[in-house]
Amino acid sequence: MTAVEQVRSGGLGIYDLHGRNAVVVGGSSGIGAATAVRLAEVGATVAVGYRSGRERAEKVVESLPGEGHFTVPIDILDTAVLTAAAEQLASVFGRVDVLINSGGTTVRIPHDDLDALDDTTFDQILAANVRGPFATVRALRSLLEASGDGVVVNVSSISGFTGSGSNVAYCASKAGLDSLSRSLGRALGPTIRFVSIAPAAVDTDFVPGRDREAVAAQAASTPLKVLADPDDVAVSILGVVTHLRLTTGSLVVTDGGKWL
Repeated sequence: MTAVEQVRSGGLGIYDLHGRNAVVVGGSSGIGAATAVRLAEVGATVAVGYRSGRERAEKVVESLPGEGHFTVPIDILDTAVLTAAAEQLASVFGRVDVLINSGGTTVRIPHDDLDALDDTTFDQILAANVRGPFATVRALRSLLEASGDGVVVNVSSISGFTGSGSNVAYCASKAGLDSLSRSLGRALGPTIRFVSIAPAAVDTDFVPGRDREAVAAQAASTPLKVLADPDDVAVSILGVVTHLRLTTGSLVVTDGGKWL
């Protein structure tokens, strides 16, 4: 039963993840790993996707409550690998109810240093942060449609609408990812809904060369003054999946008020 059909039959209620299958791209560390834990805690069976961190992904799987969790190689820049991942997921799961796109990349480059942001770096960032999530959805589309009520959460950033972040290309890529959520939310409803979630800086090693003090200083400048860790974002993602049942194509901001 689709979300729309559930509304017409008397309401959606809370999305119960028992018996549901979830795929977390970039699930071997950071926000992805924390999200895998949260999904498993509420009953989902989780496939932890990884590109090169197989051992980290296996440790995440070992830490998950419940049974049936496994790792799957997912390189969002390699269509052949994505196709193989889709085949594995089809064999094990049969359908995908939840997809979390938390993979991506960036580097620190001052916004006014245009020469340092060369063509290769620019293209790599856009490919990983925009084309990669799109290619993942394309590869898993039939599995998400088989759910009848699938949800995709794209991990974005307030950089996509503030224009402030690790570099100009990163900001542009997150704006593109948010547009992707809107476009696909419109195109693939009602069987699949799409939501972008936009944190500010999170206490991870995602940005090479950025130390914890810099993240803490940014957090201290926000109205809520909260130093966000990966689980803070994971809880918000879980809320999108389980409670924001009539939300699609939207951007959910979880930044402590940084954008204000």
